[in-house]
Amino acid sequence: MANEANKMWSGRFREPLNKAFEQWQRSFPFDWRLLPQEAAASKAHAKTIAAAGILTNAELQSILNGLDSLADDFANERLNLKSDVPEDIHHFVELELKERIGIVALKLHTGRSRNEQIATDLRLYVRSALDRAIANLAAWAASLLALAQSAGEHAMPSYTHLQRAEPVLVAHWLMAYFEMAMRDITRLQDARARMNFCPLGSGPIAGATLKLDRTIAAKELGFTAPTANSMDATSDRDFALEFAQTAATIGLHLSRFAEEITLHATAEFGFIELPEAFSTGSSAMPQKKNPDLTELVRGKSGRLLGAATTFATIIKGLPLAYNKDMQETQEATFEVAETLDGMLPLLAPFTAALQFRFDRMENAATHGYLNAMAAATYLVYKGVPFRTAHEKIGNAVRFALDTNRELNDLNVEELKQFGEEFGDDFQQAITLEATLDCHDVIGGTAIHQVKESLASAQKRIEELKRQMETEHALG
Repeated sequence: MANEANKMWSGRFREPLNKAFEQWQRSFPFDWRLLPQEAAASKAHAKTIAAAGILTNAELQSILNGLDSLADDFANERLNLKSDVPEDIHHFVELELKERIGIVALKLHTGRSRNEQIATDLRLYVRSALDRAIANLAAWAASLLALAQSAGEHAMPSYTHLQRAEPVLVAHWLMAYFEMAMRDITRLQDARARMNFCPLGSGPIAGATLKLDRTIAAKELGFTAPTANSMDATSDRDFALEFAQTAATIGLHLSRFAEEITLHATAEFGFIELPEAFSTGSSAMPQKKNPDLTELVRGKSGRLLGAATTFATIIKGLPLAYNKDMQETQEATFEVAETLDGMLPLLAPFTAALQFRFDRMENAATHGYLNAMAAATYLVYKGVPFRTAHEKIGNAVRFALDTNRELNDLNVEELKQFGEEFGDDFQQAITLEATLDCHDVIGGTAIHQVKESLASAQKRIEELKRQMETEHALG
């Protein structure tokens, strides 16, 4: 049959494929996304086999021009990606290239296998996705930092067990997410460094049968070096697994941020005014402003977790080297990249548009005995063992609860029933500012510690931006 003759492997077979199976096993319906990477890797391979004497200069130029025109048509949506003929992106490119430049296109597959092609294409795809994620997370971290800087010395309650715990600076709370974002960036950077090795020249399993200079393709594609082992190179999907697992961690962090914003924007908390540009209303209840962005971020984190689980489940039992099962990791890779691409660019503008109700936040920070630990610390400085101080302040809190007052409202005479150590300086020790400043350790919420943290974070962001600019300039 005509379609069978077009297969990349048809010579050994007498019977045509079962039509239902043929369509079911095809990857082109989803791996068409890899056309830019396939074109780039094919150009690099063409230069490699030209250096080995397989292509003349004229043939090389014809292939390079054909691949460039194909990539340009893809970028400008001029290709028919609905065809049911190509098995995969490699088959599609070969067929299209043959249409454009003739029989010389068939020389391009000399010295390579689809096993190494897909391993290379996916590395290029993941590397690009990692770079975008790093840039978008850097923008979010910068937005968190700017919001923290604008929050000044305003305070809010912190929570453990979702119960009010101690006052913290709003900036301190925001910087917790800044630290998560910066850790995630380093995870992405680490993953990028580990995966940046070129599989081209690995052949189907044992290495190319031609004496190819593998460094040509590696340099052409911006890889650190060729991969060290052909069997590992063609069967390795660690880079995609690590991408998915890192993305899942990012999703967990974003989901925590989204949950807190969603809670703090409720009338019950009233700490945050949601930006209208990132909210929707109700078709039934005219008063509603729904936190759609944060709710979707929470939901989409589940997609990232699911993709990471998919990867691990597929890979866990595979023998060396390539197996068709690996085709099933492609859609999970695309899912991760596209989920991040949709979500991460929204975080910086959303965060920048948040408005705090500092009066509500500080009122909550000064009610509910959030200064109780500072009060116990006061007694510690008076020489009382902490366990005893804890009990004394607990008794004072119970007394205040019974009389519907805060610790700040109790006078010295009332306090002395719980211990002679209480003095006239007690009230000054449990003001909001004093309660914040008693956490005067690196990483604490004391006002001057947070100012130093913000200054340090500013330097880290600037260094990250310089690093990204340098890497972009180097290509």
